[in-house]
Amino acid sequence: MHATVITDLAAELTVPEDGTLSRVLYRDDRIRVVGFAFAAGQELTEHTSALPVVVQVVRGRLDLVLGDEKTEALPGSWIHLPARLPHTVRATEPSVMLLTMLPGREPSGSDAPSGT
Repeated sequence: MHATVITDLAAELTVPEDGTLSRVLYRDDRIRVVGFAFAAGQELTEHTSALPVVVQVVRGRLDLVLGDEKTEALPGSWIHLPARLPHTVRATEPSVMLLTMLPGREPSGSDAPSGT
């Protein structure tokens, strides 16, 4: 057993001049973490995920459409998407984000975070 350490996510995920880069940064039997780097104007068109996911913006600016809701995500943003929610991601400037795919079980009862 060993730790996985990435000391500079932005350096690990170099933004392409024109296009989108995706790379699996970590995977085990519970979660998968995928890093994305987008050139300005690049987009992931509407899609869904079979699993709940968390999006974290490391660098740049992303316009997100989450179901019927539009939002702008900046560095430090944290967004949870339930499974099967239609969503799009568009980079308005060179951007880096992390996508963490979570186990397919939704929290319930005592598993739910307090204060929600």
